[in-house]
Amino acid sequence: MTHAHHASAVHVRGLSKSYGTLHAVRDLDLDVEHGEIFAILGPNGAGKSTIIEILEGHRKRDAGEVTVLGEDPGAAGRGWRAKIGIVLQEASDFGTLNVSETVHMFAQCYGKTRAPEEVLELVGLGSVRDSRVRALSGGQRRRLDVALGVINMPELVFMDEPTTGFDPEARRRFWDLIRLLAADGTTVLLTTHYLEEAATLADRVAVIAAGSLVALDSPAKLTGYVSSAATVRWREGDEVHVERTDYPTELIRRRSANGKELGQLTVSRPTLEDAYLRLIGQADEC
Repeated sequence: MTHAHHASAVHVRGLSKSYGTLHAVRDLDLDVEHGEIFAILGPNGAGKSTIIEILEGHRKRDAGEVTVLGEDPGAAGRGWRAKIGIVLQEASDFGTLNVSETVHMFAQCYGKTRAPEEVLELVGLGSVRDSRVRALSGGQRRRLDVALGVINMPELVFMDEPTTGFDPEARRRFWDLIRLLAADGTTVLLTTHYLEEAATLADRVAVIAAGSLVALDSPAKLTGYVSSAATVRWREGDEVHVERTDYPTELIRRRSANGKELGQLTVSRPTLEDAYLRLIGQADEC
């Protein structure tokens, strides 16, 4: 194994996986750096979950080279698994155990862990620590999944659609947790359907379509994949005007000459969502 493999937390070259005639992943190359928050975006069926499952060692690949924390996840042992955390799509159900008992049970499976009560506070479950897991709401169960995924202080944590079912406040609490994990040096690899989540959290974003990588960059640079022109919108009387320009300040100055009032004036730049939709659309056309 070369030094380059050790330099990245995740190193993927030529990864492919098919289910019969369906090509779920096609010749994928990917690197995730240590301490990075890395997001994978793509529509349903794009191959995101298959990629994550292969990296976790839960699904066999057909072809390609994969190393995660310096080891092949398809052959790695318990020592390697102790260094990763996993937050699955499905909500947990631990029968009659309460929340605190569940987290303590998982903590006993590892050597070094975060304090269970600290983790419960981090994910916003401190107030329901004595509640039965079965009595939790869907969003609370997702928070419990996150707690179980990070209790072992993993070097790398996989999160597959982790904020599904979260209300806006809970989602932002989760974002704070992700930032805390990254600040502690944990590598975070997540899939999400929420573009705002990727734009807010991720150092880099991979856009996947039909099992192939169509773009990889920082959220800010991905917006450059569409026109950088600003959209200026304003109202004059009963008429709404919309113009796209690279020089919005000049346009506003010119249009408001002689003291003319531009009602409901807004200036917007292309967003990650604009870039994502453009990239997915181009992939569908190929």
